[in-house]
Amino acid sequence: MLSIDSLTVNYGPRTVLRNVSLHVGRGEVLAVIGPNGAGKSTLIRAASGSLKPLRGRAMLDGVAAHSLPPDLRARRVAIVPQAMRLPEAFTVLETVLMGRTPYLGWLGRESRADHALAQAAMERADVADLAERCIGELSGGEQQRVLIARALAQAAPILLMDEPTAHLDLKHQVDLLNLACRLAHSEQLAVLVALHDLNLAAQFADRVALLVGGELRTLGLPREVMTSSNLSTAYGLAVSVITHPAHGTPLVITNG
Repeated sequence: MLSIDSLTVNYGPRTVLRNVSLHVGRGEVLAVIGPNGAGKSTLIRAASGSLKPLRGRAMLDGVAAHSLPPDLRARRVAIVPQAMRLPEAFTVLETVLMGRTPYLGWLGRESRADHALAQAAMERADVADLAERCIGELSGGEQQRVLIARALAQAAPILLMDEPTAHLDLKHQVDLLNLACRLAHSEQLAVLVALHDLNLAAQFADRVALLVGGELRTLGLPREVMTSSNLSTAYGLAVSVITHPAHGTPLVITNG
């Protein structure tokens, strides 16, 4: 579904990703973790096709992502960016309907079906009650949920999320990642999500990729990747990893 092969990305003379390879299949949530500057956001951008790699490639259903025209790319992959300034005068509904742009005809008018998909996306992201509010009136967390709704309205089979839980309260963090799991497991989407919160990654991801210094250090099940040795080395901080008493997933605890 989403295949990243030997991906190397430079910003000027600086190498940000080096020879990264991974695959996200239908029905799977793959979480990317790692310290600040590890290359998580760059990986999301390259996977979306908005950033051309120096070497290697990101493939969307067998087609190089950066080679696709924007409208065709947007039908295959939706992205929730880490930070984005939304048009303050637009309503939430107008903003979410932007997710339908790749499907509009030459007149550019939304159909009833487009409005129905936007409404369903707003309900999933818990912003339906904000539909007529202007973006400029919303909190950071509410705007983040609008971005999520816009991505869902695209109805693309691949979903990329860059720190989607930023600005969200605890309830909406859990609701969002439960939604990501449902989209993957029930609707067979391929979901790639960059997360800072290690315990959320352990709880909700099917597999975890650990990036450090632009390189993929390890990839596997949460319990295989999220060991005290791996995380202490990656983050330069002594941590302990125990089994979560309720979920049975790794639980990361800092040692002071």
